[in-house]
Amino acid sequence: MSTDALPRLDRAVLPRLAPELRPAVDPAELRTRIVHFGLGAFHRAHQAVFTEHAAARSGELWGITAVAPRSTGTVRELRSQDCLYSLTEHRPDGHRTRVLGAVVGALAMGPDAAAVDALLADPEVTVVTLTVTEKGYHRSPSTGGLDTLAGPVAADLAAASDGQLTTVVGRLAAGLAARMRAGAPPVSVVSCDNMADNGAVLGRVVHDFVRASAWPDRARILDRMTQAVSFPATVVDRIVPATSEAGRAAADAALGVRDALPVTGEPYRQWVLEDSFVARRPRWELDGALFVPDVTPYQLTKLRLLNGSHSALAYLGAAAGLTTIAETMATGWGERLVRALCAEIAPTLPAGGPDPAAYADDLVVRFGNPSMHHRLRQIASDGSLKITERWLPALRELRARGTSTPVLELALAAWAHSTRTADAPADPATEALTACWRPAARPATTVRALLRVLGAADLADDDGLTAAVANRLPALRTGVVEF
Repeated sequence: MSTDALPRLDRAVLPRLAPELRPAVDPAELRTRIVHFGLGAFHRAHQAVFTEHAAARSGELWGITAVAPRSTGTVRELRSQDCLYSLTEHRPDGHRTRVLGAVVGALAMGPDAAAVDALLADPEVTVVTLTVTEKGYHRSPSTGGLDTLAGPVAADLAAASDGQLTTVVGRLAAGLAARMRAGAPPVSVVSCDNMADNGAVLGRVVHDFVRASAWPDRARILDRMTQAVSFPATVVDRIVPATSEAGRAAADAALGVRDALPVTGEPYRQWVLEDSFVARRPRWELDGALFVPDVTPYQLTKLRLLNGSHSALAYLGAAAGLTTIAETMATGWGERLVRALCAEIAPTLPAGGPDPAAYADDLVVRFGNPSMHHRLRQIASDGSLKITERWLPALRELRARGTSTPVLELALAAWAHSTRTADAPADPATEALTACWRPAARPATTVRALLRVLGAADLADDDGLTAAVANRLPALRTGVVEF
């Protein structure tokens, strides 16, 4: 039977599935108590899994309504399946597929603005989570706060009504403002994006939006928020590649029904959260989540070692003509790159987190999983935002100490090389990056210009660094990774 002939996944077909394929909870019993911004694969393979397992093990009926900032198509597909979808874990010894049911509602942020605002003000909703990537925060590269001059942000601040808001920051700020005006119970707003100090970053841009708004009661809103809204920092970890057509077919075959929105992921998953919630939350710890006073050691270890290695493998693998992380790890230099980068960066990590050497051992196993097909191009997207978090702080710290940084220099050269190609990975700064490659410009001059686009003028003025990066470029242009 072709997959097109299979019945569509929805609640009506659940009783026909084998018990091990069904959700851990009955979706019909859940109610929305969490609002999540970002309807991508990562949330559905990570926070939604923790929430479903916590609900099943605690008996508390935590459901999620997910809000898509842009993709109305995904909302439409999810609604047509009663918000059900499948997750396939890609294990070295075989795959395991199961339907998940923690998501009980799907909204499009623009068309469904009134419904989003109503949920944000609903006393039953006590947790808001976000996975909107770094660019969704609209931060100023110079101040780290909200870039109020950015086109979408400026438009939101000038909007005649809250219904016209288009940024997640604006929509969230407006919803929280309505909640504060209504005197609703406290709420915890949790960034699950890969940024250092993500909780503080989110709190700052939301407060900045309220402060810059024309709302006459903005001072009262801000005062109320200090008591009634917390922004816990988090560390999230699970490799979730884009689902291929082969992956879709495999999920349909495993279920015996057609799933329009399957997700895939590695077996490993981790969630570390700052224990600063001001309202009720799911008992995620029942599924292995870790609550700690300070997530910084875990956050920096994950950001600099895992995400940093991922980016390095993506750019170097692409330069060598490869397409996936597993392929890159299978080269003669992939594993050595991961271990060497982790060793180089380890001195910049604070005490109290995972052991860097043991962490590197785990990364080698995870990245080398042959059943995972995590595409380099997916990881390499938005590099101008990602590497400023993943590489540059460690690079600054090491160079300030006078420590050599050969692996970071190689990685930076591979990123620089990627910005030159006609099919460069998607990046919000593509135009500015491309303009750095002026004809007849010296390679070191180009590297300096690229670093300035990243807002790293201090590194651009480091002649030793720019020369070392530039010296790596000729080999990379021929597809050779000299390591």
